[in-house]
Order: sequence, then C-alpha cells, then structure tokens
Amino acid sequence: MYLLSQTPNLGGGVSEGVCRNKLVLNSPPQLSSTPPAMDNISPVSRGWRLCMVASCISCIIPIFFLKHSHDSVNLSILGSTDIASTISINESDANIQFLQQGYFEEHVTQLNEEDKCNIFDGKWVYNPKGSPMYKGAQCPFLSDQVSCQRNGRSDFIYEKWSWEAKGCKIPRFDATDMLERLRGKRVIIVGDSLNRNQWESLACLLYSALPPSQTLVDVKSGIYKVFTAKAYNFSVEFYWSPFLMQQNVNQDSGARILRLDRVATSAMKWIGADIMLFNTGHWWVHHGKSKTWDLFQYEGKTVENMDIESAFDMAMNTWARWVDQNVDATKTRVFFRSISPEHKGKHWCYNKTQPIEDDSYETTFPGKIIKVVERTMQRMKTPVTYLNITKLSQHRRDAHPAVYATKKWKQLLALQNRKPETYADCSHWCLPGLPDTWNRLLYVSLVLDTSKVILSS
Repeated sequence: MYLLSQTPNLGGGVSEGVCRNKLVLNSPPQLSSTPPAMDNISPVSRGWRLCMVASCISCIIPIFFLKHSHDSVNLSILGSTDIASTISINESDANIQFLQQGYFEEHVTQLNEEDKCNIFDGKWVYNPKGSPMYKGAQCPFLSDQVSCQRNGRSDFIYEKWSWEAKGCKIPRFDATDMLERLRGKRVIIVGDSLNRNQWESLACLLYSALPPSQTLVDVKSGIYKVFTAKAYNFSVEFYWSPFLMQQNVNQDSGARILRLDRVATSAMKWIGADIMLFNTGHWWVHHGKSKTWDLFQYEGKTVENMDIESAFDMAMNTWARWVDQNVDATKTRVFFRSISPEHKGKHWCYNKTQPIEDDSYETTFPGKIIKVVERTMQRMKTPVTYLNITKLSQHRRDAHPAVYATKKWKQLLALQNRKPETYADCSHWCLPGLPDTWNRLLYVSLVLDTSKVILSS
C-alpha cells in the first residue's frame, strides 16, 4: 500500500524506478558473495516480488472497474450523464444544480444528438391495465370542478391513456425523485383556472406520495393556494392571475380597468421562486357577459376599444420585461404553458369516452394569440421553456368533467330541460387525468436540456 500510495504513477502500473527507489530508501541491500538460499530471500528480492505483484494488481483493478461500470449502466435508475445547458451557470451555485442532473439514458434517447427528442410530439396509447398515479380520494383538497369520479362519473377509460413521445421513451412521473430534486426549493404556478387545474394535479401527485402528517395544504383562498412538503422544505404555490396583468376598478364610475403596462400585484410574491410556471390567453378572448374588463390602460392612456391581439401583445411584452428584470436565470427556471384546448361545437365533450382519433383536428383557439406568446418568448433575454401541451391535449375531449364538474349535475340537468350543453364543462380536466401528463412533461423538462423555447408540437 505504501508503494502504491506514496508515489503517483501516470502510466497505470508500478514502474521499475519507483520500486527501486523505495526499496533503497527503506531497506538498503545486504552485500553477499554467495547467492541467497530459497528460504532466506533478501529484502531486495522481497521488494521486487512485491513490485511484480503490485504491478499485476494495478493492471487488473482498472479492467475490473471498467467492466463493472459498463454493466452497471443497465442497472442504474438515474444516469450520470451531464446535460448541457444554455444558461451560464456558476458550478458553485447549488441553487441551479438540480436542473442539470443527468437522466434515464435507457428511457430518453437523442439527448446528445443534434435533433433533440421533442417530448410534446407523439401519440396517446391505450393500456387496459394502466392506472393513474393516484386516486382522487387520496387528495381531499381537490375541488369539485375536477373531481369527476367523486361527482358520479362511472367510466374509467379516460384514465388508461398514456402519452408516448415520438422517437424516444420518457419515464412516468416519479414523485419521490421530484421532491428530492426540489428539496429546499419553491415552485410558483401563476395564471387562470387551467393553471389551477395543473396546480391541483401536481399537488396531488406529490401529496399522495407522502404521509399526510408530512404535508401542509392550504386551499381556503380562491386567489392563493399552497402545498408544502415539510420534510423536504419544498412548496408549490398557485397565484390566481388570468391576465398576468393588474386589474383595477375606477372608484367613481365602477369601470373595470385592465392595465397593460403593469403585472399583477401578486408579482412581488413571485420573486425568488426557483421554478415559475405561467399561463394566460383564455380570458383575453371572452366576449359578452363573460368579458371581465371594460377599459384598457397603457402608459396613462385609457381606451374602451382595442384590437385584442394588440392589447395582448402589449401585456405579454410587459410580462416579458418583468421576467427579464426580476428573474436570475442562474437560480430560477421559467416555464410558460401553452393554451389548453376546449372541446365545443362539432367536437363537444359531453358524453364522450374516447379521444379524437383524427390527427388533422386542431383547436379553434385564435392562432394570433398563440403567435404572440411564441414571438414574445423568442425575444426575451431570460430563457423560457415552452410547455407546449396544446396539440397533445387536443385529442382528449374524453377527459373533461362535462356534467361531472359538480355533485348536483342531475339537478342541473333537470333544471336545464335536459340540455347539458348549457353547463357542461368542456374546458377544465378531470383529476386524475390529462394535467398529470402535463406535470409529467414538466418533470422531464426539469432535467432535460429544454432551456431553449420549443415551438414545434
């Protein structure tokens, strides 16, 4: 051990010079006129034998470990391959290291190739033996709006469809692994009721993996909700902000004013989060009684009528400036979730138990609004990952609550003269259900090199 540890050997074995020098220093040779007997070997001979044995061992050990490490790749759950990031990161900054973890080499392919795997492009595969990651009853905090089974939905087929990306395999959501990666971190989800839908999914995915005594869940407020995993010092918060902009009410006229030049007042609480997930768009296209503003205001000017695309573009630029000015890209990862499609009209969701198989089907949501989002992210200084779930969600008309968004659906059906189209919810999603896939892709995106905006879907 002394011979191998005291003098470094760059050649991978024990050199003759090293052995001779050490033997001379530690055991001076005894001069003799007669050859030593076999049972009376001199210190020099013993030293040379030790050198020969050490040389053999030093050659065998690297070969053994090389073979062992090669075999262990197939046995490892988590790989150790480093994924390159487009964000400039200080290696000593522990706050961002979890975003650079290697990933399942046997599950995700094309990571090191020029053409990356697009996890948002693929197909839905039915597995009759499949099951969701949790049962709705495990999460007592789920709202009625998403608790389809609790409200009386009797079929489970919509829970047995699994998303498969084209050209690569991605793993299922692993709550324990995600909690470990996010130990000591803070996640915020900001947006409308569809982002609340995603928050409920993520909270339930994590809550169901822990003893209830190790969690805190506060859903009392309609504008702020939080799930906390106490043992991990980790939280997921939801902030209600359907426009991401500030909304005021004129005290004199009572007019509802949508500020296009100021982000929501809750933005001061967003600062410092390790992961931010935003969405907006749905409320911008509301008309008639569902419209929730009367006037637009931008840099002191107030107008009643404005092209929605122009107003939305102003608002998105305001949001982008806030992110660029307040987010440290070496410590915070920013996501923007794309439009969650509705299923009304020809592809109405009521009483549907199968996905849409027609690949040519596209959502009717205004394409100009979607283009504004994509252009805005491309211009930003801060890298934003586009959680592009629109196309994969378009096929899932079977996964909406429809009439099962309330426990009183039978009474409503009777009151509406058996016309469920007047109240069937074809916008939100049952839980367990589709938003679990969104969070699965969020989970995968945290460890893949997707810090560039992904616009293909």
